[in-house]
Amino acid sequence: MEYCQRCVYPANARPGIILDEDGVCSGCRLVESRPNIDWQEREKWLKEILDEYKARQREKGNPYDCIIPVSGGKDSHFQVWLLRNKFGINPLLVCYNHTFNTALGLRNLANIIDKLDCNLVRYTTAPGSAKRIAKYMLKKVGDLTWHYHAGIMTFPIKAAVMYDVPLLVWGEEGFSELVGMYNQDDFVEFTKKKRQEHSMRGFEPQDLLNDPDCPLTPYDLAPFFYPSDEELERVNVRGIYLSNYINWDAHTQTQLVIDKLGFETAQRRERTFQTYGKLDDIHANGLHDYLKYLKFGYGRATDDATTEIRHGRMTREEGIALVAKHDHVRPSDMDVFLRAVDMTEQELLDLIEPMRDPSIWEKNDRGDWVT
Repeated sequence: MEYCQRCVYPANARPGIILDEDGVCSGCRLVESRPNIDWQEREKWLKEILDEYKARQREKGNPYDCIIPVSGGKDSHFQVWLLRNKFGINPLLVCYNHTFNTALGLRNLANIIDKLDCNLVRYTTAPGSAKRIAKYMLKKVGDLTWHYHAGIMTFPIKAAVMYDVPLLVWGEEGFSELVGMYNQDDFVEFTKKKRQEHSMRGFEPQDLLNDPDCPLTPYDLAPFFYPSDEELERVNVRGIYLSNYINWDAHTQTQLVIDKLGFETAQRRERTFQTYGKLDDIHANGLHDYLKYLKFGYGRATDDATTEIRHGRMTREEGIALVAKHDHVRPSDMDVFLRAVDMTEQELLDLIEPMRDPSIWEKNDRGDWVT
């Protein structure tokens, strides 16, 4: 497998990465371009957008200037702090509760509401529904957190229609940051197509219900039905990403929300060295990420080391050492999930076996998978 010569990403990094003639990946090239951007000018553009929507909402007598989708993590804290304090925006916070919560995540979510004095709408999926969806989508696409992504990328749009709030303000445009899918000048915005292809794995709720072997019901999948085109047009829903207007750096922003808002970080992590990301749910940094490693040969430590290398806080050699230490580790939360959905570890591994990328995995003479 070929690797980026600047960071630690492999050429098969998802959802797609390009290595140039110098062996440097598209994600590194994007971060490399940022010092050439006039961020002060972009921040003015952001202010103009926010002021425009704020004036429209005031004219309608609507108390909410925008919707901010939140989970309670570091990015949520920064998004709400920035819009509330720097731009004077009154947001409606919208959260999808996947039910696999950590105590730390719940404390951090409560912290946002308390410290920044915000209204929150939170949709909670039934625990039984969450388990059924997780088990079914693990078998179908190898993703036990499908409902996490489907919920946070659908329910805030439903809330925009329900509360007549056209503007949604997301944080980081992740595919640009990680793999350079878009250039900074693209100003990519949230779309139904982007949501469907990536977050939904190509499946809308009705697609699942049309499967004769699907054990799920419309009740299970209720929060994932996207509003109609007529509803979206009536409200003129629009979703923007702050990372198109702000020189996004999660490390620096996390320190800010620790200092100003008391954001809590983890003491230690099993599958990465970084202690401030993906804290709000039990499985995303553990089992979900481990399955990514089993399928594609890299995991959360690769993601985190790459970010640190690109921002000059770590050498590539240090990153390689941390990847070797963490990426292969079996997470303890695997046992929590297996008990919850009544599945054995071997059954889970058998589901993932045909999903392994043959460009990076092969079996040795003993029948063990090796990279």
